Amino acid sequence: MDEAIEEIVLGAPRRYTRAGLAEAADFDLAEGRRLWRSLGFAEVGDDEVLFTDQDVAAVRLMAGLTEAGVLEPEVREAVARAVAQSMSRLAEWQVGMLRRLLEGHTEDLTPVESLQVAAAVIPALEQLQSYVWRRHLAATVHRMMATAAGPGDGSDTWPLVVGFADMVGFTRTTRKRSPEELSEMIERFGSTTTDVIADGRGRIVKTVGDEVLFVADDAPTAASIALALQDRVRAEDVLPQLRIGLAAGSVLTRYGDVYGEVVNIASRLTTHARPDTVLVDDVVADALADDERFRVRSLRPVSVRGYRSLHPWLLERP
Repeated sequence: MDEAIEEIVLGAPRRYTRAGLAEAADFDLAEGRRLWRSLGFAEVGDDEVLFTDQDVAAVRLMAGLTEAGVLEPEVREAVARAVAQSMSRLAEWQVGMLRRLLEGHTEDLTPVESLQVAAAVIPALEQLQSYVWRRHLAATVHRMMATAAGPGDGSDTWPLVVGFADMVGFTRTTRKRSPEELSEMIERFGSTTTDVIADGRGRIVKTVGDEVLFVADDAPTAASIALALQDRVRAEDVLPQLRIGLAAGSVLTRYGDVYGEVVNIASRLTTHARPDTVLVDDVVADALADDERFRVRSLRPVSVRGYRSLHPWLLERP
């Protein structure tokens, strides 16, 4: 039954070994091996019949994009890694949901009926996934066209405000809560941060366990998000307090992630912040100095990893 469900998921029966796939797609075997690993999959044996016609079509499509200059060869594997990391997390959630659905009807469904459920649910998930992707694509295009900020030289460096929000005492909390309580806390943290950051017109870059990394286009937007996060979490009994750090400047955006000194400073400020406080750097503090919606108070410089004298400012409402 597992193999039958897997075939439904793949959308076609397995027909090719690795060498057979390379031959059918007219693609270099060594390049194919590197791409397979970039997608996050383990090495496969030469005699394993693992690949389908869908794999052939995907390889041909990627090769065509490369030949057309859309996907440069030197970044192809990096793009594959970025996409695979997001898809892997999504797949884990979707398969878990499907498994719970089938297990909840074990006594009522025959194996054939279980396959029918899987066959019906998976295309619906694929359609929803495509819809959400297109919506985010449209929002990103609109944002880039609407803003005057950003590089004009084709680089990936943009002026942004980077924020981290970290749950205080997460490790200690996990030891005191049951798996069900921990699951509720993580779900509530994800839904709360997603709601607040989206409503505040920021963007979530990623969530890693007890911490969310987000960006905003300007300091007032980021500051409003940070204070709103504080308010929402204070009202959630199931969530511990937050530490939040904000820093602004030129940020390298690559494959859905952000890099650079600004990201490092925001992370250090978050680590140094006391529970239920927001710390910002000099750039954010200067941008908010004349904004009546906020108050920033200078704190003593601190020595943190990578920075001998980092100047934090405490962000509050007036």
